[in-house]
Amino acid sequence: MVSDSMTAQDALAALMIAVSASDENIRTSELIKINSAINNLPVFSNYDSDRLPRITRMVFDLLDQEDGLEALFGLIRDTLPERLFETAYALSCDVAAADGKIGETEGRMLEEIRDELELDRLHAAAIERGARARHMTI
Repeated sequence: MVSDSMTAQDALAALMIAVSASDENIRTSELIKINSAINNLPVFSNYDSDRLPRITRMVFDLLDQEDGLEALFGLIRDTLPERLFETAYALSCDVAAADGKIGETEGRMLEEIRDELELDRLHAAAIERGARARHMTI
């Protein structure tokens, strides 16, 4: 049974889903990136992927509300340990860059995430550059 409390892993997944949904066009490449992160990264070891549909619904429900993004960020800040803020931003950047380009809406979402997590600008730039480098095409 899925617990009612949000875990740090749920928060990371929710943020990736929110980035993908930010431009109202969830692309296959973004879904593949999210699933790949959940299935392969150490931060998601022992994560119960059966929780993902509930987290996805929660994100969509929040994004449909007027102050839903603020509420989502509040949940993430309350749930995610500060030591994982850069990880959250890196995952967000990877999802945004998954289709080879970061649109204006996704860029604004990344900026909001950067601000909400109070990431150092230099560190954020390095994370962004790494995501861009990983998602270049020939």
